Amino acid sequence: MQAIQDRVVTPVAKALAPAPAASAAANGGAGVSPNAPLLRPEPTVTPAVQRAFDEALRALRAGRNEDAERGFKALAQSNPELGGPHANLGVIYRQAGKFAESVAALERATKASPEQPLYFNQLGISYRHAGQFAKAREAYEHALSLDANYAAAQLNLGILFDLYLRDSGRALEAYERYAELSGGKDAAVAKWVTDLKNRKPAQGNAPARKEQS
Repeated sequence: MQAIQDRVVTPVAKALAPAPAASAAANGGAGVSPNAPLLRPEPTVTPAVQRAFDEALRALRAGRNEDAERGFKALAQSNPELGGPHANLGVIYRQAGKFAESVAALERATKASPEQPLYFNQLGISYRHAGQFAKAREAYEHALSLDANYAAAQLNLGILFDLYLRDSGRALEAYERYAELSGGKDAAVAKWVTDLKNRKPAQGNAPARKEQS
């Protein structure tokens, strides 16, 4: 069976100021996507801090990860109460294979912004890469407790149950809930549902799936 590739998305664009409900996840970029609404605005920041964040964001979108990392590190050090810089650092570290650093940065992001489901979803992905499956489940479920309609976290929870926790029943429930949230338009997940329904217990293996950011 063919492997299913990651759907990676664009960075958080408005992590330092109050923002309207964010758009759905889009394909093709790298970083943290605003695919769930900010349930609580970040603290008010100065124009200089916002400009520094925007500059780091532009670097990340342009693929200049070293420049972006320097910018977000400086902001995280000078404004540790802001979740956005920590979250984007977590994504940069994960892309570089630095999973312990990614987890640490995203844990800081969730502590700074405990009502932001987006950061918990990203933390779940990094926990999964670090092999901490129980913590990944907790992070995804916490994201869903904050936003029950957060499709990406629902999908990632299904993948975790399917491939890592080997709980086909809960994986199927999660995938079907994701299908409801996404309007049933995800053909890949529809195939995964069919695969789960047809898979014999003795088979054990499933096609590769990767998370949605």
